[in-house]
Amino acid sequence: MPNSTQADERHAALEVWLHDLPSSLGLDQRSMIAASSDASFRHYWRIASHQSTLIVMDAPPPHEDCRPFLDVTKRLAAVGVTVPEVLAHDLQQGFMLLSDLGHQTFYDAITHGLPDPTLQTYYRQALDMLVRLQQANTIDLPVFDAPRLRTELELFEQWFVKQHHQVELTDAESGALEGIFERLCTQMAAEPRVLVHRDFHSPNLMVCESGGGLINPGVLDYQDAVAGPLSYDIASLVFDARTTWQEPQQLDWMIRYWEKARAAGLAVPHDFAVFHEQCEFTSLQRNLRILGVFARLNHRDGKSHYLAHLPRVLQYVRQVAGRYQAFAALARLLDRLEGTKPNVSLSFAP
Repeated sequence: MPNSTQADERHAALEVWLHDLPSSLGLDQRSMIAASSDASFRHYWRIASHQSTLIVMDAPPPHEDCRPFLDVTKRLAAVGVTVPEVLAHDLQQGFMLLSDLGHQTFYDAITHGLPDPTLQTYYRQALDMLVRLQQANTIDLPVFDAPRLRTELELFEQWFVKQHHQVELTDAESGALEGIFERLCTQMAAEPRVLVHRDFHSPNLMVCESGGGLINPGVLDYQDAVAGPLSYDIASLVFDARTTWQEPQQLDWMIRYWEKARAAGLAVPHDFAVFHEQCEFTSLQRNLRILGVFARLNHRDGKSHYLAHLPRVLQYVRQVAGRYQAFAALARLLDRLEGTKPNVSLSFAP
């Protein structure tokens, strides 16, 4: 991450860029306040403009590249996904001026006590939005194939097992884990490919105020979109690393999504049981990666607040690993890492 001097120089360059934008935008630079930041080098600022507010994205090269954001924005807007409008950009410097989709993410709304009827409305709208998103053009997008999926899983062993728990795997554990990884990635890569957001979950879904002319929810942080497994983004939503959803709720939203996807002509399996297994396998790959990512953010980047989410992600991993005999070795490894006694339960053996 940049030091304080580099950050000051970066902010000064941003202020110059904003000053040189057309006066018709009506930007009030004195009003600029931090909007949010994420696990990358990107930062966001909110700035007043006439009677509204806009968002300034700071994505410093060479760490970030704004071109994928511009590309995916066009793809999503073309199928009716609510995404920010790009009002100005400077690719060389990594600055962008965007329309403001609102002040509250789904995660914020849930954290502040969202009533269940409203929650259900929001998430059913999110399912509709996901079906739109998955109909976007995927030509020339990076492909989320088996080798790339497998590479992601290296984070689990490197950062969660070895760094976070200070554990070296036995030869038997390594072999069993490799077999599990191979099965997950092979099955995921065999699914029909659609545009995959990769983080279609509560922190990236915005509550769009009624009357603003926007379809709820607004979608953010999609610049890493790929062409990949159909089940990936619904698994992201219902196995959300930031928000705990119990299995009955997961099933409700998965069934509703499956029905909507079938009606839209997406290539989901005709048997929901098959689709449910796909979602669970996908969630396992994704959450194993997340365990590694969150451990890395803590140990390498000093972002210890990500550790608060580990118990939730681990519970999601156990939910799947405990259901299928094929993942029994993973469940045993987690028991060893956490120093817990094995939990004996019935398992499916697909």
